[in-house]
Amino acid sequence: MIHSFTNDYSEGCHPAILEALTRSNMEQQAGYGDDEYSKRAEQHLRNLTEKPDADIYLVSGGTIANLLVLSSILKPFESVIAADTGHINTHEAGAIEATGHKVEIVSSPDGKLCPDDIQPLLEKFPEYHTVRPRVVYISNSTEIGTIYTKMELIELSEFCRTNDLYLFMDGARLASALTASSNELTLKDIACLTDVFYLGGTKSGALFGEAIVITNDNLKKDFKYHQKQRGAMLAKGRTLGIQFDTLLKDGLIFDLSRHANNMAAKITKALKKMDHHNFLTDSDTNQIFPVLPLRTIEELEKRYDFYIWEHLNSEEAAIRMVTSWATPEVKVDAFIADLERWL
Repeated sequence: MIHSFTNDYSEGCHPAILEALTRSNMEQQAGYGDDEYSKRAEQHLRNLTEKPDADIYLVSGGTIANLLVLSSILKPFESVIAADTGHINTHEAGAIEATGHKVEIVSSPDGKLCPDDIQPLLEKFPEYHTVRPRVVYISNSTEIGTIYTKMELIELSEFCRTNDLYLFMDGARLASALTASSNELTLKDIACLTDVFYLGGTKSGALFGEAIVITNDNLKKDFKYHQKQRGAMLAKGRTLGIQFDTLLKDGLIFDLSRHANNMAAKITKALKKMDHHNFLTDSDTNQIFPVLPLRTIEELEKRYDFYIWEHLNSEEAAIRMVTSWATPEVKVDAFIADLERWL
């Protein structure tokens, strides 16, 4: 049977979530996020971020989280700046542009943004004739597996505040970033250095769900109106609250993400032990991008699913492999054995 390394949401959810959903199934709870589980999940996040006044909203997925946050912030003549690999630029079917807002992109080999990347976009006007940048959109981890250092995020945060820009972090894989071996950041740091971010559950052991955390008071007013109007306020909000309460109360979300990272790291280590050190990016999260001969890729595709990310020449391509919270180590060991056979 073919094993998939294409993403980190092919499995359903961690059994503890199913148990919690089943256990609470016949309870009557308030709707639209006012249930006791959602309130408890919100409090877990306020405790973890040390932001008692943070506003928190649980929504169903990453694209709606990005759409909801950006459409609530941007005026009709304002834009959002993103890396060319950013999810809002490449994988959301023009969701942001469909709201009438321009996504201004920066070429970024490592998927990250820095002040020098952004500055030229602030100098391009004449005023009133071009869109005005208002939000800087970043992902952690990025779409190519890299993560921000603490100093990089500090510099970016200071730059945004100096230039009257809001900093928004897409956290679809934030738990993976926070448990990476090279990580320097905490949820408290991220809450202090961004204006709004979200912690993803869909790719970290939940059935579905992302938790939006707003720390900038200027962005809090009327957010619930935007949430309702965009179809992001579930009547059965308990389904989100139960999941995040389960993932957060004992740090389960971080244990699961750490496992995913460890499985990817095992493949990386094995490749380097085979004297194969060629990767598209340096990543110690659960997304890795080894460069392999096409002949090896053809053999591996008979037993495993993964993306061919980029053809580099007539003989090699970079593949994207994603391990999940549920990836069995035996499947990783089998993949490594096949690499040794065909590399």
